[in-house]
Amino acid sequence: PSSGRVGRSKVRAYALFTLPANRKLTDTAERRLKVLQSLDTLGAGFQLASHDLDIRGAGNLLGEEQSGHIKEVGFELYQQMLEEAVAEVKDSGEVQDGGWSPQIAVGTAVMIPESYVPDLQLRLALYRRLGDLESTEEIDAFGAELIDRFGPLPEEVTHLLKIVFIKALCRRANVEKLDAGPKGVVIHFRKREFPNPVGLVKFIGEQGSLAKIRPDHSVVFIRDWPNAEKRLAGSAVVMTQLARLVDKAA
Repeated sequence: PSSGRVGRSKVRAYALFTLPANRKLTDTAERRLKVLQSLDTLGAGFQLASHDLDIRGAGNLLGEEQSGHIKEVGFELYQQMLEEAVAEVKDSGEVQDGGWSPQIAVGTAVMIPESYVPDLQLRLALYRRLGDLESTEEIDAFGAELIDRFGPLPEEVTHLLKIVFIKALCRRANVEKLDAGPKGVVIHFRKREFPNPVGLVKFIGEQGSLAKIRPDHSVVFIRDWPNAEKRLAGSAVVMTQLARLVDKAA
């Protein structure tokens, strides 16, 4: 049976797991089995689902994509965003613009590892707090708090904080999607609109052959970013420049 259905009823369920004698369990499989062994009460299905979510990351709640926003911002924050969107639809019949979240892809893990913050509920609470951070000062203060409470930041958490900063810049610049890779970054504007189009055209012109506008109105910046660190730093620089263009038009 599917692990997502075990323990969600008042009726006790049983599951037998078999493994070929010459087959070795993966680390993830061993973690899942340990979680199963630790949950032996009726109604423990939600705890099991939460642990599994934490182990593998989560996909789009609507079933279209795997490892989407939840993996970046945490299940609790994503659930809050979804609930707010549903509430807005009920109140007004249409989704409002205020709750959109930029999608950032830089090809690196962004998370709070279990090895850093062992308690699941605490990790989810930290993810939720991350969703409220906007300024550099707030993000730096949050990072300092993590260091004070849990020790030096692992790479995944450092990357996560940088992603949160880039997301805040994306919202300022009306960027709904940012895809960064070894050869640069592609930026997609929400509804194909940028608050300062004249400034954007001038800025792209100043880049010469290192930037261009695609037919779909996305913008490509050609860069040499061979690793995640350079992609994160470079994306932050580009987004800071775009956000400043928006500020000039305000």
